[in-house]
Amino acid sequence: MTEKLVVIGAGMASGRMLEHLFETDPNAFDVTLFGAEPRGNYNRIMLSPVLAGEKRYEEIVTHDADWYAAAQVNCRFGETVTKIDRKAKTVSSAKGEMAYDKLVIATGSAPFIIPIAGRDLPGVMAFRDLDDVNAMVAAAGKPGARAVVIGGGLLGLEAAAALRLRGMEVVVLHLMDHLMERQLDPAAGYLLQKELEGRGIKIHCKAQTKAVLGDDRAEAVLLEDGTIYPADIVVMAVGIRPETRIATDAGLHVERGIIVNDQMVTSDPDILAIGECVEHENICYGLVAPLYDMAKVAARTLVKKDAAFRPVETATQLKVTGVSLYSAGDFAEAEDREEIVLRDASAGVYKRLVLKDNRILGAVLYGETADGSWFFDMLKKGTDVSEMRDTLIFGQAYQGGGQLDPMAAVAALPDDAEICGCNGVCKGKIVGTIQEKGLTSLDDVRAHTKASASCGSCTGLVEQLMALTLGDSYNPAAVQPMCGCTDLGHDDVRRLIKAKGLKTIPAVMQELEWKTSCGCAKCRPALNYYLVADWPDEYADDYQSRFINERVHANIQKDGTYSVVPRMWGGVTSSKELRAIADVVDKFDIPTVKVTGGQRIDMLGIRKEDLPAVWSELGKAGFVSGHAYAKGLRTVKTCVGSDWCRFGTQDSTGLGIRIEKFMWGSWTPAKVKMAVSGCPRNCAEATCKDVGVVCVDSGYEIHFAGAAGLDIKGTEVLGLVKSEDEALEVIVALVQMYREQARYLERIYKWAKRIGYDEVRRQTLDDKEKRKAYYDRFVFSQKFAQVDPWSERVSGKDKHEFKPMATLSLEAAE
Repeated sequence: MTEKLVVIGAGMASGRMLEHLFETDPNAFDVTLFGAEPRGNYNRIMLSPVLAGEKRYEEIVTHDADWYAAAQVNCRFGETVTKIDRKAKTVSSAKGEMAYDKLVIATGSAPFIIPIAGRDLPGVMAFRDLDDVNAMVAAAGKPGARAVVIGGGLLGLEAAAALRLRGMEVVVLHLMDHLMERQLDPAAGYLLQKELEGRGIKIHCKAQTKAVLGDDRAEAVLLEDGTIYPADIVVMAVGIRPETRIATDAGLHVERGIIVNDQMVTSDPDILAIGECVEHENICYGLVAPLYDMAKVAARTLVKKDAAFRPVETATQLKVTGVSLYSAGDFAEAEDREEIVLRDASAGVYKRLVLKDNRILGAVLYGETADGSWFFDMLKKGTDVSEMRDTLIFGQAYQGGGQLDPMAAVAALPDDAEICGCNGVCKGKIVGTIQEKGLTSLDDVRAHTKASASCGSCTGLVEQLMALTLGDSYNPAAVQPMCGCTDLGHDDVRRLIKAKGLKTIPAVMQELEWKTSCGCAKCRPALNYYLVADWPDEYADDYQSRFINERVHANIQKDGTYSVVPRMWGGVTSSKELRAIADVVDKFDIPTVKVTGGQRIDMLGIRKEDLPAVWSELGKAGFVSGHAYAKGLRTVKTCVGSDWCRFGTQDSTGLGIRIEKFMWGSWTPAKVKMAVSGCPRNCAEATCKDVGVVCVDSGYEIHFAGAAGLDIKGTEVLGLVKSEDEALEVIVALVQMYREQARYLERIYKWAKRIGYDEVRRQTLDDKEKRKAYYDRFVFSQKFAQVDPWSERVSGKDKHEFKPMATLSLEAAE
């Protein structure tokens, strides 16, 4: 009979243990999993990006319902185990008892709540799980909302940065002299404080919290020195404690945590414990890498295989967008230690290594962290660094008297060098899996090893390992050929168009050795777009290389008629415009008029030959093409904003109109939809668009890479800007970057994921010179693009396109 395994706690440690268990022996146990939360395992490391709006909960789920079902796990989510009866070998919950043969406790940790007056008021919360995140997101949606975060450690700062991105006014209160004092020295703490203050977060160090003030809910935080900070929510992030109550009640050996041996077995041989609730050799771990080591050991112990957990060094990275920070080991000052420090104030770089007897004890890196894994590996192994003492601080690439190829530096890493700290994946695991399974893509490596699958900071290292392992067969940009007319992919074609100065479709086909004489329906539209985008002042748009909708500037319907959508700037119209639309509908007997999801009016059922006359009538009322058919800017959806709405923080309608009037007519690789919401209530649905703006009290929060079609995806947060002018410049630069780099028919969300969200932020938000260059190139291209195609056709351009075939035949005969 199969033994019964009961697991208490459905978090990351137990999830990883079950993975290892099922890989080793999927039939060893009948597994029941209890979880206090009403959901399964998700990546808690990524709660900060969810809080910031950079990710959705669905994107951080580690094990979904299908995974549990396939593994035949009996899931008891939302059910708390209240008692362990070791003698009867049962666990109890509100729904009754369950017997076990083996039991694993993975209850994690509980947030420490400062014992001060007001700590139980509504609005005082921790930052530990998805429910906490949802509560904070709800609070951040209120105009002018204010947050006080108590605790300037890793978790508190991630919460503060995320809430600031949500538009809240944020104050961080920290008891010690500088931020993250356990991970950073004062110099790095100063740089971090300066960075966060530059983002609009107020930092108050040496802050002794006295009380949370309020009657029915939290309203302010009072310090011992009398300072009062108003607050709609108070987030306590001052530390965690192992959650050991159920183990203590069961009579297990518990000190700070549940005491376990090297095999993760507690004082009861049939009960194991893993994760943050555990104490091993006087150490309680709060970072994920050692917890995953515990998970692997526990899985092997359960199936009676040899394994032993040993104390490990841990490294820390802050997961705040745009902040590069790494620390490891012990960097306290002492008489028997020496330090090597590198400062580059203009670049915002600070590095400090603490040495003893020519061995690294600690490392603090700020602003430039690529060598973190290398320093950490030497720290763990106690490597003698005396021969590289003079160049050590410059990193691995500078050893041996000169700068090495970064690939050579990665090749020199030993197999047990940790590459992915989030998931505890070493170099040997990645290389071995690539070779064993024949992996060729980054997504495959993530799926099989989990390296780079969490915060993504190690992606570059993983890609370098792939290049080393696969050699010439690795091509990160490799794509299928554009079509059967060429062996070249989109990226190569576009690069060569610029490099060779090719400015016509025949020139491209000749110089790039097309296999067909004139191309096909796949490559011609793509080539036409690339030439339009790359040579706006020289290339003559070849409308015959466009799809039917773009040729006739209307959308073909299933009965062969067309629909026409006039442009309504920002979704705003007038009685004059509405009368003109009504007159056109009556005059041409248009059967259907519909309001679109983009706040425009769609007239459906127009005959092709009537299109120019319809456009002529609409043009008299001032309408231009809405480009509802185009691979270009479609609509900018808006809410009424501060002019009318009592919640509006900015003039969202005015900004939406400004963006649309500035950018209409521009061709893009695929359609582009935008929206501007006047407050975090987001009535214009800006967080599922290609580009969106959410107005907040402090400015304009810019979003990008959303989708609401065949794929459903929330946006990524690009960043917060202060003024309308800056918002326009950033949005224009983002779209121009997309125009120049994306493949034809590739939507923004696919392009951004492919090249990396951080790279988009760097080029369009952080690098102001590059941003201005993108902006200027877009403005230049608009001189040639911002021409109303409807007006051109009314004037007779391409008039043959709109004549019935019979008429064309008669004219030809004459």
